[in-house]
Amino acid sequence: MGRFIAIVVIGGLLGMAGDAVAYERRAYAVTEKDRAFEIRDYAPAIVAETIIEGDFEEAGNKGFRILFAYISGENEKNESIEMLSPATQEPEGEKIAMTAPVTQETAETGYRFTFMMPSSKSLETLPNPLDQRIRLSEEPAQRYATVTYSGFWSQRNYERHLGKLRAWMSKKGIAPSGGAVWARYDPPFMPWFWRTNEILIPVAN
Repeated sequence: MGRFIAIVVIGGLLGMAGDAVAYERRAYAVTEKDRAFEIRDYAPAIVAETIIEGDFEEAGNKGFRILFAYISGENEKNESIEMLSPATQEPEGEKIAMTAPVTQETAETGYRFTFMMPSSKSLETLPNPLDQRIRLSEEPAQRYATVTYSGFWSQRNYERHLGKLRAWMSKKGIAPSGGAVWARYDPPFMPWFWRTNEILIPVAN
């Protein structure tokens, strides 16, 4: 199975009224920009991860539910995360700021699905999951070539823009160092024509 990563970012406009909600995102610096294409240096991040079997969509839905339960309070400290506006109160405990992105990638036995944890947290201060399918780990710093586009969350749209990004990288003489990353920056109810999507491919620093 080829390496494939999908990132779902929970944030953006909430509803047709256009109320914006800002969530912490993994920090990065842009080192080169060319229209819709960029080279970015991403900072390290702590993630909660789980391995899910099944096809891509099934794994994504199941992985999201498992990790959402963890950030909603199913952990040893009953810490909860504020997901949407207006905020809802989960089990009592320290509140963790919502962050992004959420990632999915191929693993030996299925897909590795992750939620990025707040930058204010460390492996030592995050609550231990109650679900043994969840593990906390650290993602290293990484440079990515990226393309930004709008439209449907379809594999066809993804593959079309992935081809554009690969062609741009080839023209620039930039070699990939890993598999493609698919990023979505809006909630599911956002109209397709307002959605912001990205594909990222890791490259050597």
